[in-house]
Amino acid sequence: MEKCVQFSIFLVNKPGVLSQIFRELAKAKVNMTNIAMMDSMEHGVLRMVVDDPAAARPVLSRLNIPMAETDVLAVTLSNRPGAAADLCERLADSHIAVSYMYCTGGAVGGKTVVVLKVPDIKKATKVLEGNKSPRRDMKIKLRRPAPVNNRR
Repeated sequence: MEKCVQFSIFLVNKPGVLSQIFRELAKAKVNMTNIAMMDSMEHGVLRMVVDDPAAARPVLSRLNIPMAETDVLAVTLSNRPGAAADLCERLADSHIAVSYMYCTGGAVGGKTVVVLKVPDIKKATKVLEGNKSPRRDMKIKLRRPAPVNNRR
């Protein structure tokens, strides 16, 4: 888990705008580690976390595109059903709201990275680094039904 800088870039819905951003970042050898794209009638919002925010800033500034920087939390989870539910439940149990989130698809090793926007990153980090909720650690044993003897 780590605190990261997320760039929110506000784009006009025109062909080539997105590719221009990606191309300029590539020329500067800035790698995007997480991205999410949303659209509306008037503009799109590209949210991204990069491996080198200091190198990305001048590139994005040169493009003269409206943007904002936000601190977010990147959490590595097992890529399994219920992992995101467990994460959100632990935050909710500590009264921490999730403003938005997005994640990578499954990666090698069965892991995924979830990017979270929360109001208090320090508190969220403390909660998520603490011991897991006891009810999630308890194993539920399922009992198989007794075999039915159909011999006559």
